[in-house]
Amino acid sequence: MDISFYALGTIFVPVIGSITIPIIGLLSKKLRNLWAVLLGIATFILPLFLMSYVIKDPSGEFIFRYPFIFGLDFILLIDALSVFVSIVSSFIGALILLYSIDYIAGNEFQDEYYMMVVMFIGSMMGLVYSGNLVFMYLFWEIAAICSWRLIGFYRYPEHIVKADKSFLITFFGAVVMLFGFIQIHGATHTFDMTAMRTVPVSSFAVFLILIGMFSKSATFPLHTWLPDAGVAPSTVTSLLHAAVLVKIGVYAYARIFCYTFNIPVEWNTAIPVLVMFSSLVSAGAALVEYDIKRILALSTVSQIGYIFLGFWTRTVMGVAGAALFILMHGLAKAGLFLCAGIIEHGTGKRDIRQLGGLFRSMPFTAASFLLCIFSVIGIPPFGGFFSKFMVISGTVEAGRPGVAFAGLLIAVMTAIYLFRLFHAVFLGQGNTEGHEGSSLMVGIVVALAVLSLMAGVFIGLSGGFAELSAIHLLEKIK
Repeated sequence: MDISFYALGTIFVPVIGSITIPIIGLLSKKLRNLWAVLLGIATFILPLFLMSYVIKDPSGEFIFRYPFIFGLDFILLIDALSVFVSIVSSFIGALILLYSIDYIAGNEFQDEYYMMVVMFIGSMMGLVYSGNLVFMYLFWEIAAICSWRLIGFYRYPEHIVKADKSFLITFFGAVVMLFGFIQIHGATHTFDMTAMRTVPVSSFAVFLILIGMFSKSATFPLHTWLPDAGVAPSTVTSLLHAAVLVKIGVYAYARIFCYTFNIPVEWNTAIPVLVMFSSLVSAGAALVEYDIKRILALSTVSQIGYIFLGFWTRTVMGVAGAALFILMHGLAKAGLFLCAGIIEHGTGKRDIRQLGGLFRSMPFTAASFLLCIFSVIGIPPFGGFFSKFMVISGTVEAGRPGVAFAGLLIAVMTAIYLFRLFHAVFLGQGNTEGHEGSSLMVGIVVALAVLSLMAGVFIGLSGGFAELSAIHLLEKIK
C-alpha cells in the first residue's frame, strides 16, 4: 500500500471521523464512546506503518504534493521526526480517550467533548505532516478552536472567560505568525517548506513567527493562559500539556527553523536565553503555587524550554534529546494530570493546603504520581533523565555552557516543587477523605507511570529513532 495512504489516513481518519461522533451519539452513548476510542487507536496505528519506510530510505524523507487552489499545494512531508511526533501524540491521545469514558461519564455535552478531542488529535496530525506553511497554519487554528471549546467544557461563566483568554492569546500569536509567513512568501514566492531550505530569512519575520510559537507553547510572557486552562477537565489539560497543544509550537520550531530556514545570528543568540528565562520564571512560580493543576501547568511551561533549547542547538545530541523529550514529557505529564483528575474526583479538592495523607486511600494513584514525577525531574533510569541529559549535553556542545547551567538549575527547582506537591497531597499531616478512581482510570495512570520507567530502561528503542530523526532533520539544512 502506498506510503501516502497511511499519512493521509493518520490525518483524515480523526478529522473526518470526529464529525460522525455526534451522529453516532444520537443512536447510542456507549457506541459513541467506543467509536471515539477506536478513532484514537486507528490514528495511533496508522503512523506505525510509516516507521519502516523512513528507517529504510537513505534520505529518510518522502514528499507528496496534491494540487490545490491558487498554487497552494497540500504537501505531505513524511520523515522520521513527523512520524515520531505523530506516534507519540496519537498514542497519548488514545489513552486519554480511553480514560475519558469513566472520567466524564454523567456530564453534559459529551458528544461535543469526544468530537473536539478527536478533532484536536487530528489537527495535530495534520500539522505534523504539513509541508506547506499555509496548511500548517490551518491545522494550527483548528487546534485552537478545539482547545477553546474544551477548556470551557463545564460552561461556568468563569471557565468561559478563561477559555476565551486562551483562544485570544493563541489566536493573536497565530495571526502574527501568519504575517511572518506572508513576509517570507513575498521574498521566496512560495509557501512550500521543501523549496525554501537554507534560504535566509529576515530578523523581523523570525520575530513574528516566534510570537506565534511562543503563544501556542505558553512561553513567557505569553504563558498565562495555560495555568488558567486548569479549569478544564483533567483529560483536556492532559491533552493540552502532554499530547497536542503546547507540543505544536516546539514541533513548528523544529520544522521551520531546523528543517527550512537559516535564522539570523542575533536570534540564534537570543532564543536560548529567552526560553531558559521562561523556564526559570515558571519554575519559580510553581514553587509558590497551591493549586495542583496550576503547579503542573507551570511545570509544563518550564519543561517546554528544554525542548526549544534542544532544537535550537542544531546538534545531533541536542535535537535527538528534544525529540525524545516530547515522548518522555508526554508520558509523564499525561500521567500526572490524569492522576490529578483522580484526586479531584475522589476528594473534590485541588488546593494542596486542604489535602494530605492520600497515600492510604489512593495507593495506586500515589505510586503512579511518584513514578511520573521521577521522570519529569530526570532521575535515572526513567526516560526523562536521558532526554534532559541529551539536551543539556547538546547545549554544551553548541558552545553555551552558561545556558546549560541554567538548565541544571531548573532541574533542581523542578525536583523541589514536584516533591513539595507530592508530600503535601499524599503524605503531610492531613487525613483527607478520598477514594481511588475507577479501574479503567487507575489502570491508565499506572500504565503511563510504568511506561515512563520502561522508556528509560529500553532507551535504545525510542532513543535510536529520535537520533535518526535528528540526523535526517539536520542533513536537510546543511
